[in-house]
Amino acid sequence: MTKSVDNAVTTKPAAAPVVYVCITCKRPEDADTEPRPGAILAAATMRAADGTEVEVRRLRCLANCTRGPSAAMRCDGSWTYLFGGLDESCAGALIEGARLLARAADGILPWRGRPEVLKRGLIARVPPIDFIALDCEGVDE
Repeated sequence: MTKSVDNAVTTKPAAAPVVYVCITCKRPEDADTEPRPGAILAAATMRAADGTEVEVRRLRCLANCTRGPSAAMRCDGSWTYLFGGLDESCAGALIEGARLLARAADGILPWRGRPEVLKRGLIARVPPIDFIALDCEGVDE
């Protein structure tokens, strides 16, 4: 276990990083046509992951409909990151970010070196299931 910058105990990610891409996503102003922009993003992300350790999984709905297309990334023991406002040009950035997350000793995606689209498009960061806060004293509940 390591102590992260957020004063939490996490474990170093052990498994390959996974990028989840919503295939039903579209921008609110997009027509209801097929293929959906999310499916196009998923296909591009799968191509970008070819030859890497990153696994890409297609899924239906990340519940980020107002800021789609969306994708999430995680590794075992890491935080999970949800991104929105993506398109197929972001596929390489998703793979680059997932690889960066996999190398993060504290399970937190570093800001430095993170592709710009993953800085602008961050929706949420969710702690790992085994997250233990070390110091929440003085924090209002």
